[in-house]
Amino acid sequence: MCRFLVSTKHFLSPLAAAPLPPGRFSRLLKLTTRASSQVYKGSDEILLSKLILEPTHSILKQSFDSRLRLDTRRGANNADGFGLGYYTKPKLGTDPCIFTSTTPAWNEPNLQRIAKKTASHLIFAHVRATTEGSTSLDNCHPFQHGSLMWMHNGGLGGWRHIKRHLGERLADKWYLGVKGGTDSEWAFALFLDTIERMGYDPSSAPKKGFNPVVLRKAMLRTIAQINDLIDQIPESTVHSENIDTKSLLNFCVSDGHSIICTRYINSSTDEAASLYYSSGTQWENRQYVDDDNYKMERRDKGADVVLVSSEPLTFEREHWINVPTNSILTIHDQTALVQPIIDQYHSKDPWHRRSAGYVQSKGLVANEKTATPSAMPNPAVVVTNNNTQAESSQKKTRLSPTIPFSMMRYEDKLHRYEDKLDRY
Repeated sequence: MCRFLVSTKHFLSPLAAAPLPPGRFSRLLKLTTRASSQVYKGSDEILLSKLILEPTHSILKQSFDSRLRLDTRRGANNADGFGLGYYTKPKLGTDPCIFTSTTPAWNEPNLQRIAKKTASHLIFAHVRATTEGSTSLDNCHPFQHGSLMWMHNGGLGGWRHIKRHLGERLADKWYLGVKGGTDSEWAFALFLDTIERMGYDPSSAPKKGFNPVVLRKAMLRTIAQINDLIDQIPESTVHSENIDTKSLLNFCVSDGHSIICTRYINSSTDEAASLYYSSGTQWENRQYVDDDNYKMERRDKGADVVLVSSEPLTFEREHWINVPTNSILTIHDQTALVQPIIDQYHSKDPWHRRSAGYVQSKGLVANEKTATPSAMPNPAVVVTNNNTQAESSQKKTRLSPTIPFSMMRYEDKLHRYEDKLDRY
């Protein structure tokens, strides 16, 4: 499974996070491969080393000491390559810089050289451990097209049976643009095709980004199409060939301005691969040289930094909050919006319990616990088979607030913009 961390410097309110299970820490997203991913977005640049090398449980340390791996086939190592992606200053262009290698992250001297001398306001990092497919540069995350950057933790259900049909949905340029053999890259191609069909050019790289509403709508439609492809597999084939039709779709995409993350499984009874976030005013509290005890500082009710990760970078349980299963996280400016995804796998019961058995069978640990608070459920995102989306009028219930005081004005703008998109 892949993992990723999203660090966004400038939003969300500081919250007390849900306690994690003793000795367990979350990972992010990829299913037929087991890996770790991280993302940082901030108003200030940060050295890559402060995210991927120095923290107590950094992604580099996760690559050889994975705390949440239950899969004994590959041990606790993520040794099948790694990747870095980061956005540079505008004068250098809107495309992210991508560096990938098939060398284990802990054994790649160039990683440390680059990380200690490179700073960015938005960073993706990924280490990979695959149980299917080849180890090659083309299969290393993150993937990129124009200003868009993409990572995935999980896998598409019934992949060998839907791959051809997924390809048939793509315009030629997206079909021919796939270079590797991972389902993650094909999902990215579907996302690019979807955003183009919505009337936006994925290659255009708008100066202020595509708008988080556009990215979120494209992400939800991508998930709906994947579900539709899986539903088209004949029931007789599913039973006769014992096909695993469940998908773990923890996606992360950014245009250099906004970040969209999902924690999703096409099941109403199972949990998705785990996902946490942490917010505060500063991600750095080193009291002496070579101190790896980073923590999220909170000096006021605002937040300048948000980290989203499948496996927390620190062992302070109170600093990490659980993102609920089948939710989408939108990060933009000084806000982070967590919403449930309403489709055939959604439960209206806020206390609905899911089983961790499936995700554990894939070598991961889910993060749903009775005593673990989740992010505030905002108005639900509805996804239907005809690829439409609407905001429900559900009231915000239970859980602590995660949105700063200006969030309601921001939500109103989002809703008005989404209404225009729906009419379009």
